[in-house]
Amino acid sequence: MTADKVITIRPKETYITRQQLPNFEGVSENTAGSKHLCMHLVIIPPGGKAVAHYHNGYETAIYIVKGRAETKYGKNLEFSSINEAGDFLFIPPNVPHQPVNLSETEEVIAVVARNDPNEQESVVVYEASEKQAR
Repeated sequence: MTADKVITIRPKETYITRQQLPNFEGVSENTAGSKHLCMHLVIIPPGGKAVAHYHNGYETAIYIVKGRAETKYGKNLEFSSINEAGDFLFIPPNVPHQPVNLSETEEVIAVVARNDPNEQESVVVYEASEKQAR
């Protein structure tokens, strides 16, 4: 792919990420030749949650388009942030986190961007303490 060409990505189906969530592939090195970022759409099904994880060496920015989620974070996922449609979140590199959909009837839809052109390459599954795994 050339550096002077605008690339359009029209995702048609989801795939399951290492975080165990449905994802629509967007901008990445693989789809657009990006060198420094990826951006995609993630869906957390009603009552769903991601596997706890962190992004090794990379920052993450999230914009919640629809729904309400709790993001547990920290060494033992001991901290929490509750966010809803219209909120932006910033997650620093290497911070363990786990998003949880707070609704049993509606999905959460979010746009996720990271300064990693390979969307899943920096994802590391994180094992929190037993009391936090529930």
